[in-house]
Amino acid sequence: MTIEFVKSRTGNIKIFDSERINSAIEKAFVSANITDISPVSDLTKQVVTELTSQTKQNVIEVEKIQDTVEVILMQSDYVQVAKNFILYRSEHTKARQEKVQTQIKEQTLQIKVSDSESVIFNPSVIEDTLRSLSTDLKKVSITDLVENVKKNIYNNITQNEINQLILSCTKERIETHYDYAKLAARISINNLYKSILNTQSDSGNLSDAYQTQFKSYVEQGIKEELLNPELANFDFGIISKAIKPERDSLFYYLGIQILIDRYFIRERSYEQHVIELPQWFWMRVSMGLALKEENKEEAAIQFYNVLSKMDLVSSTPTLFNSGTCHSQMSSCYLNTSDDSLANIFKLYTDNAFLSKWAGGIGSDFTNIRATGSKIKGTNGLSQGVIPFIKIFNDTALAVNQGGKRKGAACAYMEIWHRDFEQFLELKKNTGDERRRAHDVNTAAWIPDLFMKRVQENKPWTLFCPSETPDLHDLYGKEFEERYEFYETQNLSRSKSMPATDIWRKLLTMLYETGHPWLTFKDPCNVRSPQDHVGVVHSSNLCTEITLNTSKDETAVCNLASLNLSHMIEDGALNKEKMKTTISIGIRMLDNVIDNNFYPIPEASKANFRHRAIGLGLMGYQDALYKLNIPFSSDKNVEFADESMETISYYAILASSQLAKERGSYETFKGSKWDRGILPIDSLSVLEEERGQAIDVPKSTTMDWAPVREHIKKYGMRNSNIMAIAPTATIANISGIYPCTEPAFRNLYMKENLSGSFTVINRYLIDDLDKIGLWTPDILTKIKLKNGSILDIDDIPSNIKDLYKETFEIDMKWIIDTAARRSKWIDQSASTNIFVKTQSGKVLSNIYMMAWQKGLKTTYYLRSLGATQVNKASTKETTGASTPQPEQQTIQADAVACSILDPSCEACQ
Repeated sequence: MTIEFVKSRTGNIKIFDSERINSAIEKAFVSANITDISPVSDLTKQVVTELTSQTKQNVIEVEKIQDTVEVILMQSDYVQVAKNFILYRSEHTKARQEKVQTQIKEQTLQIKVSDSESVIFNPSVIEDTLRSLSTDLKKVSITDLVENVKKNIYNNITQNEINQLILSCTKERIETHYDYAKLAARISINNLYKSILNTQSDSGNLSDAYQTQFKSYVEQGIKEELLNPELANFDFGIISKAIKPERDSLFYYLGIQILIDRYFIRERSYEQHVIELPQWFWMRVSMGLALKEENKEEAAIQFYNVLSKMDLVSSTPTLFNSGTCHSQMSSCYLNTSDDSLANIFKLYTDNAFLSKWAGGIGSDFTNIRATGSKIKGTNGLSQGVIPFIKIFNDTALAVNQGGKRKGAACAYMEIWHRDFEQFLELKKNTGDERRRAHDVNTAAWIPDLFMKRVQENKPWTLFCPSETPDLHDLYGKEFEERYEFYETQNLSRSKSMPATDIWRKLLTMLYETGHPWLTFKDPCNVRSPQDHVGVVHSSNLCTEITLNTSKDETAVCNLASLNLSHMIEDGALNKEKMKTTISIGIRMLDNVIDNNFYPIPEASKANFRHRAIGLGLMGYQDALYKLNIPFSSDKNVEFADESMETISYYAILASSQLAKERGSYETFKGSKWDRGILPIDSLSVLEEERGQAIDVPKSTTMDWAPVREHIKKYGMRNSNIMAIAPTATIANISGIYPCTEPAFRNLYMKENLSGSFTVINRYLIDDLDKIGLWTPDILTKIKLKNGSILDIDDIPSNIKDLYKETFEIDMKWIIDTAARRSKWIDQSASTNIFVKTQSGKVLSNIYMMAWQKGLKTTYYLRSLGATQVNKASTKETTGASTPQPEQQTIQADAVACSILDPSCEACQ
């Protein structure tokens, strides 16, 4: 973004002029007695380049410019110049603050409450507001906050700017204790109260205003064609009374800011003011899900109580669109292309419509003939599949998701395809750009036979699908027999090479570019409940969905995630709470199907025939913290097994209970459910097909007989029930760790539309605080270690074990826990792979282990890298802000959407 304007401390906007930066640096050089000022011009250019790369708007604050000048001077080893520049800033800041303090003392400092009205600044007003917002936040110092505001205020500041200043001063202290994150959230929400309700949190009429004005909000939304007119048919006397304003206090700052920035309904005016409050948001989503319930008020309130407590949260498309005029609530779409020009270009059209309404897309390109293959109609030669994936890439780029975020898609190809080696290079930054796809993800669809060939160091043959048209629809033993038959046929377009060669190329490209992801064809198909009506040709955007696709059906999945941390009570899983929450969640997910807007008929057909849903989980790491279980432990593996069995038990039972009430899904007859084969049973089926044992215990801890009997008697409402999505965004909204992953960092910098701030592990704060170790000194040490506590001598070993970060945990534990969960899941899970080595052998062993333990899919490969805490904020001058060699970014291009700051929320 080009910088056009500068915002001064007093709020004045001026034209951006790089000569002013040049002049300031030159003065700093002169003050340091440096006569050669020739470097000044280059330093100025570096500052402007850095500012341009960081800013997302055309306006930048003067403080940001000066901060960047300091950093560039220090990085360029002009230490004395930087010190003089800092001293100059400090002197001016001190003089400015003294002037302001005099104005405050003399009661002459003005606040502009409107264009025509000003009032005298009264710090007690700010103090009273902050105290009312933080009555239960024991670690917040109101005095420090007010003093900080007073240091940064200026004469004629606007009311809006002072609101932002209060919020900014609070955010700066989040790193010292998470209570400040709670307070920052409440400040943001209080600002919403003022603008929407014309009241605030300490007002006696807040609850009444919150409830009574809900109907007016719905009416405004309907009038502006933002909300579904059917919402007006609810009994607002009942609905409004169920709204609980006090649940607004559950948010942390990051969560509420995400909602304000991207989720809340905004008016259609140019300014696009937010017209939705947090509890209105939850109720709007709930009402949209309850539209076709017989007692829709009762159902909406039931859904609302689960969502607003964040015990279970629907995926982003549902949160975006439920209750709106275009209620596209499904998370994921999977489709496949035939080898015909008409069908390929229909795929692009379908994907454009799916992407427009916020769906994540997984498209299978395996059926398209390979480069150099004959085109019968023209007697010419094909350019292969790569140019078509390039168009797929550009379609996703062109049709962003409703103008809210980038389109998100993944291209799949089976590893025997003749163009697979070119497919591996799609994400490279070198080579012919016409054969590159930088904006979509890629994934390899790998049959068991290939993995066996790698194990046995045998050859692997690549084929053109035009010569082997049935291979893509076969799996297991049938695939192996047919594949081996084709190997004997000396087909014109076949190519043989050592399986280890292509395996090595695959892993090398995966390490260098983060793609393609490794997904396993046979586990997905052999264990599929729907093996009687089709084939799973690929997974989805985030590799957790495993549904059949065909020319006539675009597979659809609807997602929500259980907040496992909220299911821990008195040091154990509260299974009764899980049962109740899961039952409501399954009903919500099933309702998505009936209330959904379908962009294309193939999606509608698939969703109504099979009614696939995907209940997942998040907050797994939070649950471990609450139970005092280190991730690197057998207890964790056992807990993964126990918790997923419980989820599986109650999710399957809930779907069968819905079948009793509403009837089974259309294609139930002949399914694995109908044949009495549950996910836990299908693991043995996979062993039989593979001809190899799967090293996962098949033991159970619950009595499954009642579930089996219920299915036998009443059937199932949904063909597929469970899938664990990455959940990065909804986990941030809920204030917990995403999906099933360990904590990526104990401390990291978070940036959003409202700026940047430090996020720190609140469980670690509590445990250190209990033993008197949560001090500014410890915080500084943690910053200097980028969040790691392993090398901080003051901290006891038991706490170090509990708070290991992702790259301090052996991948064995992540794969073992994923495998234990996998045995209970009918679909799959987004499982990231983390490595801190450049060893190809280690990487090969990790993926081989994942396959051997029966995992259906893997997701991103993350190498030790890019997210470093800004240690300059520790105010140390030791030079420690430079990452050590082993902490440098090995692979910067692969940014997993399940880690820290996702660019995609399609499955979230």
